[in-house]
Amino acid sequence: MTVVAGDRRAALIPALAQALDAAGIAPGTPALMPDTGLAHDHVRLGGTGWIARLPKQSQMQLGASENLAYQAACFTRASASGHAPRLHAVLPPSDALPRGGLVVEEIAGRVARLPEDLPAITAALAATHALPVPEKDTRPPLLDPADPLAELLEEIGAQAAYLHAVDPETRAIIETHIAALRDLAADGPRPPKRLISFDAHPGNFLITPEGRAVLVDLEKARYSAPPLDLAHATLYTSTTWDVATHAVLTPEQVAEACHHWLDCLSEVERAAFAPWILPMRRAMWLWSMTWCAKWRVLSGAEAKATQDGEDWAADKSEAALIAHVRGRVDHYLDPATAARLDQDFARLANTL
Repeated sequence: MTVVAGDRRAALIPALAQALDAAGIAPGTPALMPDTGLAHDHVRLGGTGWIARLPKQSQMQLGASENLAYQAACFTRASASGHAPRLHAVLPPSDALPRGGLVVEEIAGRVARLPEDLPAITAALAATHALPVPEKDTRPPLLDPADPLAELLEEIGAQAAYLHAVDPETRAIIETHIAALRDLAADGPRPPKRLISFDAHPGNFLITPEGRAVLVDLEKARYSAPPLDLAHATLYTSTTWDVATHAVLTPEQVAEACHHWLDCLSEVERAAFAPWILPMRRAMWLWSMTWCAKWRVLSGAEAKATQDGEDWAADKSEAALIAHVRGRVDHYLDPATAARLDQDFARLANTL
């Protein structure tokens, strides 16, 4: 497995050089960055201020060209907040790079430290959520579901098909929460839609020397419920995902982050979003837990021969990364962990 991933990554530099040359972009001094994500390789174009972002797969289950267009829209729209990298160029799919790539602004900064950087992270999210929502016909290619809650339940339900690979105790906890979310969805009210990242876990942020939080990983943005981002930034399954940003937050620290996010919003938006903090937290946790079940099953498959869509095959990433992800997935799906996280919802409700 390591040899396959290592050979693939080693071949990226000459392939990227060829693609950059075809696009008329100066390559600087290309250097592979550590393999820390399941969806992309990254190459620093030393001396240029840019980073090449090269897809291993599409988490949005899109074809190669459609995936690039989607991600380009993510960066273009989110960067208007001042808290996401600027897009420099799109490298179309080619023989050299079958999935193509993006060239985006390199952000000089350090990894987030929790809980001290939560105010900067929640302020960055609020700035994104405050962006004007475009007219409906200009929102594509980003997802813009008529009913974000119903669509999210569909995503969770699709991933829940993999719960057969989960301990029965954990499965029972997850299914109880899914039923509760379905009951909520049947009641009628819905939160307002804004641009959200849908991937706001702390490991995706860098903190600049000035203290500004920048969300550097964007591929799943959509027009949906902003409290989903707040949840993703503070859930246990997010704050303990990356080694570099690992932290276990207390209910009080989570509540403080939620209040800070609300304080960054307008009075009207505070009133609209506050009631949805806990329901969307449940939804984001369910999405994360069912994704873990899905990854547990699909990571054992062979890498796809095609260059389209989703591909969680373990041999597309280095062995150390896969071992880390497997350890996290096993921990989150463990019945003792699931039971504790189940209880955390009640604790946070009392604290908020």
